[in-house]
Amino acid sequence: MSRFAMLAVAGLMLGVPVAMAGEGGSACTAARPAGDLTSHAASFFPKASNADLDALAACLGDPDPAVRDDFAFTLWSEGLRGKYLTPPQMRYTLGLLTRMVAAPDDAAGFRRPFAALALSEVARADRVEAFLSQAELHALAETGATYLRGVHDYRGFIAGEGWRHGVAHGADLLMQLALNPRLSRADADLMLGAVAAQVAPAESHAYVHGEARRLARPILFLAKRTDIDDAAWAAWFQSLHPDATPRWKEPYASTAGLAAVHNSSAFGDAIYVAASESQDPQVRRLAPLAAGLLKALP
Repeated sequence: MSRFAMLAVAGLMLGVPVAMAGEGGSACTAARPAGDLTSHAASFFPKASNADLDALAACLGDPDPAVRDDFAFTLWSEGLRGKYLTPPQMRYTLGLLTRMVAAPDDAAGFRRPFAALALSEVARADRVEAFLSQAELHALAETGATYLRGVHDYRGFIAGEGWRHGVAHGADLLMQLALNPRLSRADADLMLGAVAAQVAPAESHAYVHGEARRLARPILFLAKRTDIDDAAWAAWFQSLHPDATPRWKEPYASTAGLAAVHNSSAFGDAIYVAASESQDPQVRRLAPLAAGLLKALP
């Protein structure tokens, strides 16, 4: 069965019209079903084949936000949160989405960010009810960290196109992993490095779609860990301080410098406010470190 026929099968199983397309066009043109997608998830996933899951995953890269976000991602989320996937389907989905996240960027730029967002739901499912081995959990943390660190498409929301939001979606995956008590310290360190790489990326992009707050979330949850001591946190925040790289020399005289100041300030603010208001002393210890970062900015 061709890939496009698979899409049609998936649409028919859901009672959703799916139009065929050639290789040069959209692979999934399903319209969002009317009503609650929970009922669709309950009927779709228990009898879905691997080909059906492939077809649904293809919809994550659709250029139509009603298909990509409202339909495909929401259906994955409902299926995983509702525990409608069988154990074999869970593992197949993990591999499927991992391969999508690891693949090169597609021209439109939707597929990888939404695969990462769907993968965050797999990470959540394991956090709620563990099904991954320790090795698989490590591989997922490595996948998430590698993806976030490697994001270079900083497009967020564009009217008529919807969201890409690669940094935020990668941060969401890391947040779900950060919440997992089985996460190792080595995996936490991978994630810390990935977040640090995107706090103030070198591509001269100024975040305007809430990326700083999303990047802050995994950090705030990692702060609850007792195996990351105060010295380690101090060193991590110090790595975000202005240094001798060119963009921090006369930062108000270049686009790159202005973006670095803007992004670092937004991240520091997000950490400081959340940590200051937290009742958890492990989290509160980040507040003075965030304040130190803010004071160090030019």
